[in-house]
Amino acid sequence: MPTTMQTKVAIRDFSLWFQHQLVLDSIELTIPPNQVTALIGPSGCGKSSLLRAMNRMNELMIDCRNQGQVLLDGQNIYQPETDVARLRCRVGMVFQKPNPFPKSVYDNVAFGLRLQGERSRRHLDEQVESALKQVGLWSEVKSRLHQNALTLSTGQQQRLVIARAIALQPEVLLLDEPASALDPISTLKVEELIYELKAAYTVVIVTHNMQQAARVSDYTAFLNQGRLVEWAATHTIFTQPASQQTEDYITGRFG
Repeated sequence: MPTTMQTKVAIRDFSLWFQHQLVLDSIELTIPPNQVTALIGPSGCGKSSLLRAMNRMNELMIDCRNQGQVLLDGQNIYQPETDVARLRCRVGMVFQKPNPFPKSVYDNVAFGLRLQGERSRRHLDEQVESALKQVGLWSEVKSRLHQNALTLSTGQQQRLVIARAIALQPEVLLLDEPASALDPISTLKVEELIYELKAAYTVVIVTHNMQQAARVSDYTAFLNQGRLVEWAATHTIFTQPASQQTEDYITGRFG
């Protein structure tokens, strides 16, 4: 890991348990700003748990505890005084399956802004349009803003929930297998979007798709059995991995 690398999120000696099961074991990981970092590894290795640790979503689970630090701009997000609602505005998250609310397209994107107290219709209009343009959806839905979001295609719904997340102007965007439920054309659109979003956001993506990780990410972290095996520039991980475990996984020998 380059010693001069800038850091947006720093995970330091972080371990996580669900009940008595150790899910993450002493993770050390640096997430650089305005880059895409992919988390890869076999099912059950802790990728999604690590992703959710970055905005404290794991705490919604029963009997979850952790130790260590997750630093956002140098501040430990697990300090007791952390405003978790504010944290989740700064660190937005998009889940595996599109989950639009049963509301209009407009109301989906405006939802978080209204929760924050925004009442100006003009400002809401501007923010909704901006977010939809950022995800490449504006031209497809501008005449359907007041139709139910559930009438959109699955691919459009996934871009809509990304728009809902970025409408709050987060600093970090967490994507948990955002294309796994999509057809190839929609997957390509989401991958192109991820590449574009890093200009404005720090992006962390969980993916099972090795080709996707290679295409969209700048850095890749390989996890296995709750431990971080290797972290490096994506090109290095896929061409010159330092660990035999990593090579075995990316070449399909296990996983």
